Amino acid sequence: MKRRGPIVVFGIAFWYPLAGVTFQFLHYLIALRRLGWDPYYVEDSARWVYDPGLNDTTPDPGANIATVLPALEAHGFGNRWAFRDHHADRVHGIGASRLAALYRDAAALLNVTGAQELRDEHRTCPRRIYVETDPVKGQIQVAQGDAGMLAMYTAHDTVFSFGENLGRPDCGVPVEGLTWRPTRQPIVLDLWPPEPGEGATYSTIATWRNRNDVVYEGETYSWSKDAEFAKVLDLPLRRRRPFELATSVDADTAARLSAHGWGLTDALTVSRDVERYRAYIRGSRAEFTVAKDQNVRLRSGWFSDRSACYLAAGRPVITQDTGFGNVLPTGKGLFAFRDLDGALAAVDAIESDYEGHRRAAREIAAEYFDAERVVASLLARAGLD
Repeated sequence: MKRRGPIVVFGIAFWYPLAGVTFQFLHYLIALRRLGWDPYYVEDSARWVYDPGLNDTTPDPGANIATVLPALEAHGFGNRWAFRDHHADRVHGIGASRLAALYRDAAALLNVTGAQELRDEHRTCPRRIYVETDPVKGQIQVAQGDAGMLAMYTAHDTVFSFGENLGRPDCGVPVEGLTWRPTRQPIVLDLWPPEPGEGATYSTIATWRNRNDVVYEGETYSWSKDAEFAKVLDLPLRRRRPFELATSVDADTAARLSAHGWGLTDALTVSRDVERYRAYIRGSRAEFTVAKDQNVRLRSGWFSDRSACYLAAGRPVITQDTGFGNVLPTGKGLFAFRDLDGALAAVDAIESDYEGHRRAAREIAAEYFDAERVVASLLARAGLD
């Protein structure tokens, strides 16, 4: 295969050192390498990192780097990463001089999650590609005249979004002023071999409450998932299969969930280790989850990278309808529900032919989320053929 030179993947794995985030960027890095590129993982933001143990931010990235680095090393990126500690004036990993050269020599900067603010040294790179993983709020801010948000987007040559329904007639997210191109999560399928056996529990890994609401045309659209789970709270009482949430909640919420039949496990315990996280998904029977109100009511078409991992592991997925059915097949291996009755019907369908739905889940992942195919399409549409 023709070697194509270096490319930078900006991300948030060190900033937010949980396994689902680490896998998100590993999928990009591995796909780029298999496509012939020489990818580097970089974080170069001045913000403090999040320490899960403290549940707070800190200026010291040492513990986070130690948590994430083994996963990079295990997949051949041990000497292809950088974290700039602006507070200590130090670049961990490849060092400051190599990082400066990388910005000059790279064919492109792939700003995944859009978390990297672009500075003059980044603009020496000829191509800057924005990959938005959480649509809705940014588009609304632009529509409401937020010049800073617009400038952040337009500092890039091309903007992509996991909101694959943006611009379609049934989508309420405003898109004026920018040309959004659809993309989705790349999944390296061989990282998610289906586990033998059926698994017992319908599960998911989720943040219960996260306040990042937005008001648009007089309506408040929530970022949080707690209200969406409330709509299907009776699900475990209506079906005999066990349902479990890997999340963090207060004692009153835990009691309420337990009274409605939900099992609970600690999200941090599952998510601090990449192997434990992967084993949790592969050992589940299926995923049952919800989406953010913003994506549901405005029908952005967003789909979860965690759900894509369940599919790759041969585990069927039942998730709240965001309009993703316009681009992904539903009804076999993958289900989009709008209310409790729809969720119940999806569970019944899976239980009526579990092995068939397992096979269909893996087939959807292979057809629609294969990392090399997804990343190759993104780069081609960005002009990096």
